[in-house]
Formats: sequence, C-alpha cells, structure tokens
Amino acid sequence: MKPKPPVPCPWPRNPLDLAYHDTEWGVPLHDDRALFELLILEGAQAGLSWSTVLAKRENYRRAFDGFDAEKIDRYDARKVAALLADAGIVRNRLKIAATIANARAFLAVQREPGGFDRFVWSFVGGRPVVNRRRAMSEIPTRTPESDALSRALLARGFKFVGPTICQAFMQASGMVNDHLVTCPRHAACAALAR
Repeated sequence: MKPKPPVPCPWPRNPLDLAYHDTEWGVPLHDDRALFELLILEGAQAGLSWSTVLAKRENYRRAFDGFDAEKIDRYDARKVAALLADAGIVRNRLKIAATIANARAFLAVQREPGGFDRFVWSFVGGRPVVNRRRAMSEIPTRTPESDALSRALLARGFKFVGPTICQAFMQASGMVNDHLVTCPRHAACAALAR
C-alpha cells in the first residue's frame, strides 16, 4: 500500500497566505523586533481576516517605521492623523493607539534580562509546544498558555492582546506548532524545536 501523500494545512487560500504558511508560520522566532511586529499585526487582525492584514504588511512596515518601537513610542497627534489617513493600513483609531501603547510597554519589557523574546517564550518553557493535531477543528482558539500570556501582557500595559490574539501570535511565532500532522511543515517546524 502506498503511503498517503502529505496534505498541507487547509487555511492558506491564496498565494500570499500559502507563501506565509510555507516559510514563516510556525517557525520559531526569537528576534525582539520581529516578535513586536507580529504582535502588532495579530492585534490589527482583530475582527478581520489574517489575509487582509498580511496583504497590508508591507504598508504597515512603511507606516510604522519598520516597527521600530523607539520611534513609535514618540508618535504625536500629527503622526496619528497621518496614520488614520493611510489607506494602506487598517485605519482604526483604537488599534493605532494600541500600537503606540504597545511600543512603550514593549520597550519596558525589552529592558529586562533576556528582553521580549525571553519574556514571551517563558510561557511555553522556552521551547516550542509541538502539537499533533489531525484536523482544523482540533486547534483551539485559546489555551491556558495564551490566557497566561494575555494576562501578563495586559498587566504590563499592552493593548489588543486578548487570549485569542495571543494564541494566534504563539502559533505564528512558532511558540506553538499547530500545523496539522499531515502538513509537510509540521515535521519541518518540529525539527526546529530541538
């Protein structure tokens, strides 16, 4: 009997999603700036699809100075007005204000030993959680770990970091491997967990 061919995760529906799935999603990420960007983008997704935000990612990088938290922390009312007029991003006043607040909170965490990377990865014991799910219906939208990360971030002044956003952030940053076991990326990302 022939082995079954690998079946990728079913959620990527367009070429941009597929490229993201095949090269980034679930790959352990340990760069503070990149983690900050991902957290901001996951928060921007609230109420929208990831495809919408992913399609705007380059615009976000331009609009938010490459996610340089020190620059974002200094944004004034004039910059906020420019962001609210920028059709290349999600023009939501609360999400823009949250990005600025999150830059301030991020910089505070980054000054701690190990920085932001060590802080967020501590919620999974510093190593990726490798799940073995066979269907999308088995993947939870929140876990005890994402609940704990959300509470800790909120306590430090972060915004738009509820448990569901934190779960998506943990999956995207490779803290949690939620590729289906039938997906070739599951094994590739699991190998990076060692």
